[in-house]
Amino acid sequence: MEKTVGVVMTKVYVAAENIVSPLGLTAQANFDRLLAGESGIRRQPGGFFASALPEELLRPAAASAGLADNTRFEQLIVLSIQDALSRTKVPIGDPRTAFILSTTKGNIALLEQGKAGQTGASMLLHATAAQVAKTVGAAAQPIVVSNACISGLLAILIAQRLIRAGQYAHAVVCGADELTRFVLSGFQSFQAVSDEPCRPFDAARKGVTLGEGAATVVLTKDTTLLPAGEAILLGEGASSNDANHISGPSRTGAELSSALVSAMHRSRLGPADIGFVSAHGTATLYNDEMEAKAFHLSGLQDVPVNSLKGNYGHTLGAAGLIETVAGIYAMKHSVVLPTAGFESSGISHPLMVSSQLEQRTIRHFLKTTSGFGGCNAAMVFSHVTL
Repeated sequence: MEKTVGVVMTKVYVAAENIVSPLGLTAQANFDRLLAGESGIRRQPGGFFASALPEELLRPAAASAGLADNTRFEQLIVLSIQDALSRTKVPIGDPRTAFILSTTKGNIALLEQGKAGQTGASMLLHATAAQVAKTVGAAAQPIVVSNACISGLLAILIAQRLIRAGQYAHAVVCGADELTRFVLSGFQSFQAVSDEPCRPFDAARKGVTLGEGAATVVLTKDTTLLPAGEAILLGEGASSNDANHISGPSRTGAELSSALVSAMHRSRLGPADIGFVSAHGTATLYNDEMEAKAFHLSGLQDVPVNSLKGNYGHTLGAAGLIETVAGIYAMKHSVVLPTAGFESSGISHPLMVSSQLEQRTIRHFLKTTSGFGGCNAAMVFSHVTL
């Protein structure tokens, strides 16, 4: 147990994890390609750039798992969950294991395919979550977290709180979103889509690049279910909302900063303890500027910062989970991953944006996310000895 702000808190650990993306179908495969500096972003039919999972990678895996008749979204999420569960003894069929699905659009592709209401699948998020839960054998009633682009990280934070409250002993937290014309057209209507692979925090950045993928983290308070020796501990997290605009973030960064400062303070850490910050870093003009201001307000201007949007694109409801898992692997391997596409700083408050792979002793890292409607979330992750 740990004592935080005068209250004894249950420790919650990461027991297993997965990433399904254009860079691979396991977390290790993804991390190996990140180390090699690879990106899943390619020019797509229609001329736009995005990070899309190749059918030659997804289709055989889905068929092997008996998912050929499931929607593409369901294939992404189930493959991720199944791989993560194969790496732990945490029981998905135990009612004490929470099942949380993070997504912004779920099966929205059914709408543009003209299949809405014509198949066994549903566009209703709770129905999709129930279908996925049934497929993977989850006993607990599914919980859906759909709060724009902070959904993935917020889902981890909610799972931690549910375990600490004694409602569950474990949690399977999964997130996914699929690349669709519906989502692309929405971002294009904001004139926010870059005509080249995105360049987070760079002076020449032109906007977001979309992506698709899924990720899963399996959480537990039971240390007997963890590998011997060392573990990933969930530190403190916090969320906030600036209520600035339906799509535009705060102009001051104060609200994201409040979440960052709260996460560090309640984890009994300061900026000097943080090995790196895994930023949201969408490469839009306003998001990157807001984050830079928030990091300065939080005293993090001298801490290495990276964004993985240049590798994965913006995966919406999966982003917080994918980037958290990648951050965990980076922390365990004592490296700070570079920010693909970054060359020269284009923010008013300079940061230590990582532009090349860096070896570094890391015990803690911060993950941040921000989204439409002014929502923000931040969380500390720590590498500990058991």
